[in-house]
Amino acid sequence: MNDAGVIRVLLADDEHLIRGALAALLSLEDDLLVVAEAASGPEALAMARAHRPDVAVLDLQMPGRDGVGVAAALRSELPDCRTMIVTSHGKPGHLKRALEAGARGFVPKTASAQQLAEIIRAVHGGSRYVDPDLAADAISAGDSPLTARETELLDLAADGASVAEIARRAALSPGTVRNYLSAAAAKLHAENRHAAVRRARERGWL
Repeated sequence: MNDAGVIRVLLADDEHLIRGALAALLSLEDDLLVVAEAASGPEALAMARAHRPDVAVLDLQMPGRDGVGVAAALRSELPDCRTMIVTSHGKPGHLKRALEAGARGFVPKTASAQQLAEIIRAVHGGSRYVDPDLAADAISAGDSPLTARETELLDLAADGASVAEIARRAALSPGTVRNYLSAAAAKLHAENRHAAVRRARERGWL
């Protein structure tokens, strides 16, 4: 924060209209200054390194790297920069990942500009903010039953890749990949890997 008491903000969202509207609305606040905007994960990191904002407001789903990945990178590279995730996809698993990555706020896109401004101030001041409805959903959904390797292979299967292709990418044998995917499907009570991917995504575990 600079001497004038202004909180310097980075806005990252791949939807230009939303990002522009947020920047315009936040600029109406005397103590908030949008110093940079980004449309992708890598661009958000580059802008954060160049402008060193006090608070980075990150969309969850962005090209190149999602908001959680950017938050994790900023925690190690720019520890003084507070991060918060804004999303229209508030799945329970996303919230857990965001908090583990060091995000201080998790806010739905339905929040008003005034609410967002207040949350930015709170996060900058050292507080955490998690939308109450998202928090309740996360508690009721519980943790993912999948292991890290099962999650990784389901993620590789998400774009419709064959077992052979997944095996090549993961440097495993096709038989081992089938075993992991079968185990993941069984844990999710899914009939096949495609249904397992769908169920894991619905819960925010992928």
